[in-house]
Order: sequence, then structure tokens, then C-alpha cells
Amino acid sequence: MSLDPSTSEVLTSVSTATITTILLKRGLRNLWIRGARPLEKGQPRCAGRAFTLRFVPAREDLATPASWSSPISTRAAIEAMPSGCISVVDAGGATDAGIFGDILTARMARRGVAALVTDGAVRDVAGVLGTGLPVWCQGVAPPPSVAALTFVGWQEPIGCGGVAIFPDDVIVADTDGAVVIPAALLDVVLAEAPEQERMEAWIMEEIGRDAPLPGLYPMNAETKARYEASNKAADPPGTGH
Repeated sequence: MSLDPSTSEVLTSVSTATITTILLKRGLRNLWIRGARPLEKGQPRCAGRAFTLRFVPAREDLATPASWSSPISTRAAIEAMPSGCISVVDAGGATDAGIFGDILTARMARRGVAALVTDGAVRDVAGVLGTGLPVWCQGVAPPPSVAALTFVGWQEPIGCGGVAIFPDDVIVADTDGAVVIPAALLDVVLAEAPEQERMEAWIMEEIGRDAPLPGLYPMNAETKARYEASNKAADPPGTGH
């Protein structure tokens, strides 16, 4: 199921740093996908439901060009991707083969996939960038996936960048990387993230006025009272903020 427009609007307005802080307060520490970095500077923040794919290390009888025509193939998986999803690919951290190139990412872009996130590498980088599909990955490698990996399935639990990801978990990716929001905690993030961003913006304004950090970040009772008073003064009557 795709994210509804209001959910997407909230998630693309808050940083991955804010999201990890909120979830840390709930006891979740391991949500940042290691190795998944923006392929291109200036990529927009993306949010979407996880559509998972999984590779295992290559085995010579299975990892062949002929496997690309198998019913269990990256090609078949791409055709199952719904518009608005984020494709999350477990490549086991392998960086000596590109899991996807320009043709596959072009098809993903055509199907309305929001982004590709992987702990592996991509290939045909100039072509991939030309598709306009935002990509978070660990690097670039010319060899095809079968040089190092065997594709085994999609829409099942995976481990990507050291993080457990289940289908329909929510992914948010920005310049800091990609993070996972467990589906059951999405409402928590939606409720708390905008206020966290608002509070931190106010703290930055205070720092701009040369306010010292002790008592400001984190806020003591006096600072919190000033912050709440400033919110009341800024919000028009009836806004409910």
C-alpha cells in the first residue's frame, strides 16, 4: 500500500536525523542503513513503503546471464513494484558488482518507483543518473550482478546495511542516508517529527542570538516555557498548534 499524500508530505519535510532521534527515544537504535549514500548530490528527500529484494553470494550454477530470464529474477521483481514504493535491495554489502544498471532503473522510474536504496553498488552510472531515479548505494561497479551475486526473491524480510527491513516498512532517505521506520511506529513519527523539527529550528534561532547550550539543548524548564510562549505568540488563534 502506498503512502497517502499527507503522510508523504510530513515525511519529506523532516530529516532522517530527526526520525532516528524520535525512534531512539522508543528504544530503537539500529535503523540507519549503512553504506547507502546518495549517488548524486542534491537528490530530493524521498519517502515510501519498502519493496524488498534479496541477493545472496553468487553460486556458479545459478548466477549466470541465463538467470535474467528466470521467473525469479530482478526483471520480474521490478514488474511487481507498485508506484510510490522505495526499492530496498539486500546485496550483502557487495561492492564488486552492480545490482542494477541504466535499463533496470529506467524501467523502475517508468513504473513510478520513488527511489532505490541498497547496501551494494550500481553500474552504468551515467545512464542511471539520466533516468532521474534517486539512488542511495555504496558505490559503482561495472560488472553485472551475476559476477558476485545470486538473486533469490522479493517482498520478504531482508537485512540491508545491517538493518532488518520488512515489506511495507517505511523508508525515508535524504543527504544523511536512508533510515527505516517500522510500519507499526509510523504514527509515532508522524505525530512527533514536525514538532521536533520546529523545536530544533527555534533552538537554532536562539544559538544565532548567542544563547549558550546548557539549558537550551536539551531544554530546561525555563527554556521550554520560553519556547512554548514563542509558539503561542507566533500561532494565529484557532490554529491548534
